[in-house]
Amino acid sequence: MYAYDTITEAVSDLKKRGYTKDFNIRENRLACDQLDTHFGHEDFEIIEVYRFEGPSDPADEAIVYAIEAPSGALGILVNGYGMYADENNSEFLQQLHERVRLKS
Repeated sequence: MYAYDTITEAVSDLKKRGYTKDFNIRENRLACDQLDTHFGHEDFEIIEVYRFEGPSDPADEAIVYAIEAPSGALGILVNGYGMYADENNSEFLQQLHERVRLKS
């Protein structure tokens, strides 16, 4: 596992290592516009996870996920947590967090 000091550093290095697709959470699904598809919480593999906590700014709290889609495509999901978490996708995020805990 790699160690990064910033979210930008993590995303930049992951992209260099082939994680070039951008994933987002929409309607409790993982979506990738570049692949024109979406996935349920168990339809992809979480390869790496990096958590960042801002020392003084809650806006800096985020988790970076390195993800592999069933097709083998690699991408990144950056998701805020804490006071800036997206409540509209709370079910998906809860399932995502449970998968990360099981993987550890």
